[in-house]
Amino acid sequence: MKSQIEIIGLVLGVLLVAGCAPRTAAPPRGVTKNIDGVHHIVRPGENLYRIGKAYDVPVAELARANGISDVAQIRVGQRIFVPGVTRLLPVEIITSAELPAAKQDFAVARELPADGLLWPVSGMINSRFGARGVSFHDGIDIAAPEGTLVLAIEIGVVAYSDQLRGYGNIVIIRHAGALMSVYAHNQINLVREGQQVERGAIIARVGSTGRVTGPHLHFEIRKNNIAQDPLRYLPQLCCAPASDTLTPSG
Repeated sequence: MKSQIEIIGLVLGVLLVAGCAPRTAAPPRGVTKNIDGVHHIVRPGENLYRIGKAYDVPVAELARANGISDVAQIRVGQRIFVPGVTRLLPVEIITSAELPAAKQDFAVARELPADGLLWPVSGMINSRFGARGVSFHDGIDIAAPEGTLVLAIEIGVVAYSDQLRGYGNIVIIRHAGALMSVYAHNQINLVREGQQVERGAIIARVGSTGRVTGPHLHFEIRKNNIAQDPLRYLPQLCCAPASDTLTPSG
């Protein structure tokens, strides 16, 4: 058996080794880990409202993350940190060029095909264009069963086909006459970016992706990328108010 002196020496040796072992320094109080996000470069025509809407991040959160005291004072070329997202997005395509309250240009009606545009889907309009509480609804919501076919309202080229926070699966088509059409919350997108589509082509299926309470199509029409009331451009619904359930004419 080891003597008491040898045991005491062994214990002291262990304590000395432990005392020399490297330690992980605790982070200073008040310092947090880096927050995931991306740096978006402001382009002409963009503002903090549009950037926040594209990335589904509140304007107040963007301002706080970037130390911006006046949300109206950002400049082209400025780096805006967008927290909580993993990729850059084409804000100029995804969001309207101005606040939705901008004056609408109904002169576009003269540029439409003689037989008008197609309705993208048949169903019940359960939310119209315009003010919605403290926010603004850039389009209309058309309730329809999950999987219902979504049609292109006119010939055009797909400008965007992907998934966005809040909007779920979304397709944006660029048409002649500076028109764009937007189809969101799709179950699945059936077209790809850069693809030319014909009038009436199947581009998606109605779904409930994104921030929704049930299956429907969020549909927008833009002129010069400014949101317009789609009901001003689509054929009249036959024989009943737009809030009723019917199959649109045209």
